[in-house]
Amino acid sequence: MEHEQEALRGFLLALCCGNKDDADDLAQDTLVKAYLSLAGYRDKGKFRSWLFKIAHNTFLNHKAGCRTMETLDEARTLISSTATDTSYEHQDLYLALRTLSPKERSAITLFYFNGYSIKEIAAITDNSEAAVKQQLSRGRDKLKARLQL
Repeated sequence: MEHEQEALRGFLLALCCGNKDDADDLAQDTLVKAYLSLAGYRDKGKFRSWLFKIAHNTFLNHKAGCRTMETLDEARTLISSTATDTSYEHQDLYLALRTLSPKERSAITLFYFNGYSIKEIAAITDNSEAAVKQQLSRGRDKLKARLQL
């Protein structure tokens, strides 16, 4: 598990829209759940995918205090009054991610930040491949509009 901690924390940091405290709490919960479930892991696939599936479910169950915002300005206003690291290099991206639904955020994060295929994302998130493609498309469109790329 030590080899996967950095990737896990990066994945959760993106899902938590840059909130390091929430990401660390979820990473700890995920690692405990994975450790307790290790006997059930049958080496059917990548260990990282199995761990990310646990992390994704933990994130969805906790909602990580990262509610979906309508606009980037709304997210900026909220961020300015919270403990999120506003000096973070990719803060605008995290603010834009906050405007996505948790499912869109998960798909975007897994595909672009972690390099998973659509098939792998479908397995991690318990969605169909068609649903993942739709989440990626909608997420990309929203990010493009929010970041004005």
